[in-house]
Amino acid sequence: MSSIAQHRKQSMILDWYWSVDKVSVVAVGLLIIIGLLLSLASSPGAADRRDLMDPFYYLSRHLIFAALAAGSVFVISMFSRQNARRLAFLALVCSLLVMIYIEFFVNYTAGEAKRWIRLGSFTLQPSEFLKPGLMVMIAWLLVKSQQTGIPGRLIAFAVYGFSSMLLLLQPDAGQTLLITMCFALIFFISGMSWKWVASFVSLTVIGLIGVYLTMPHFASRINRFLDPSSGDNHQVKLAMAAIQRGGVFGRGPGEGRIKSEIPDAHTDFIFSVAAEEFGMILCVIIIGLYTLIVVRSMMRASRLIDPVSQLSAIGLAMLLGLQAFINIGVNLQVLPTTGMTLPFISYGGSSMLATGLTVGLLLAFTRSRPGVME
Repeated sequence: MSSIAQHRKQSMILDWYWSVDKVSVVAVGLLIIIGLLLSLASSPGAADRRDLMDPFYYLSRHLIFAALAAGSVFVISMFSRQNARRLAFLALVCSLLVMIYIEFFVNYTAGEAKRWIRLGSFTLQPSEFLKPGLMVMIAWLLVKSQQTGIPGRLIAFAVYGFSSMLLLLQPDAGQTLLITMCFALIFFISGMSWKWVASFVSLTVIGLIGVYLTMPHFASRINRFLDPSSGDNHQVKLAMAAIQRGGVFGRGPGEGRIKSEIPDAHTDFIFSVAAEEFGMILCVIIIGLYTLIVVRSMMRASRLIDPVSQLSAIGLAMLLGLQAFINIGVNLQVLPTTGMTLPFISYGGSSMLATGLTVGLLLAFTRSRPGVME
């Protein structure tokens, strides 16, 4: 019996190897390695600011989360399309339930935001796991609305609206904007009429105006971006200065200053650490790896026969790509600050594990199995 089980396991791994997008797998592995390298550089400064005895406290935790994320990418990418959808739906439902629980029953806050729940020494941010689940659910609803008589579009709007409301209550305008952009893309690609698209764009504009008028924190970030003299832009200025100091080849490993100057160097501004110590060469490599994953995923998604898997893969790929784009844009001062992490590279357990879920689902949907691709 054990030999049969072992043979079946080997067969599954071989099937995964020949059907998965190996280029994207290698790109993910390189991003994780780069993240560990940059965590090694930024961990001592972050630990020193918190008076921690272990200078590599953040590195050791980052290593654990990176290993778990890599393992989840491998395991989830072996799932069938049906099981991948089930996992995504489960992630969405569980995330929504935990977010409701946090909003009404948890008093823990950080930076005036209620986004986390404590699990021992680990703080979980359920909204990170909401995003991939939401993309798959919306793709499924939009396709079913065209194939059956269910009001999938209205339900998709309702799920998106409810998710956005919970995010804004935390408040988290950055994540809300991210899922809005991904939702709009899936909605447009699914073949919805211009009437629906125009309605969604109008509602989005009204929503942004409402958020700006009712959320001082969000309005302050927009005002500081449009007029830097209107508020504190200390971290963003230091990040841009670090990028300029790095030049093409960087100042060298361990020679950067930004990791000791700002508290978020190991999270939101890890891209600036990369630019200062390793130069624009590493930055271009990082951007190229994200671009490679997105483009490869889009190409494989275009060949999928199943429309649900196709839309799901597109939504997940854009979720990864847009989050990376937003984080890098903030570092380069071309976008307002959002507090969004750089996937697989920034320190953060919830972000790392959720990115592993996202990419695992993406690879599962885009595997080249018989009867799946044209």
